[in-house]
Amino acid sequence: MAVTCIRVHDLVSGEADPGGASVVLVDRLWPRGVRKDAFAHDEWCKDAAPSPELRTEFHGGDLDFEEFSERYRAELGSGEGAEAVDHLAGLAADPGVVLAFAAKDTEHNHALVLAEVVRAAAGGGRHQ
Repeated sequence: MAVTCIRVHDLVSGEADPGGASVVLVDRLWPRGVRKDAFAHDEWCKDAAPSPELRTEFHGGDLDFEEFSERYRAELGSGEGAEAVDHLAGLAADPGVVLAFAAKDTEHNHALVLAEVVRAAAGGGRHQ
């Protein structure tokens, strides 16, 4: 099982290689400056992204990463978010899944939180 996170722009530029894994865009909005025909991906899983309200609060500076992570995990724990996690956990089997995201910050973004939740779900753990 492999779950990795790679910036969309790194995939498009060729700086990163998904290595045969399924590439899933996990943003609710299409990445700025990326032509749809330039980004080779297998799926676009909008339901795995944070709600528009949560995303706006985080990017607006109203939430720190820790608070954002807690609230995002709660969103992933039920409804369409939980279904998306289960789907991504299924894709995590060999050869794995790449969670593609557009955020510039590679250390504090929703894809990292999502990857932890997906790994736990793929390993048989509860995702909350």
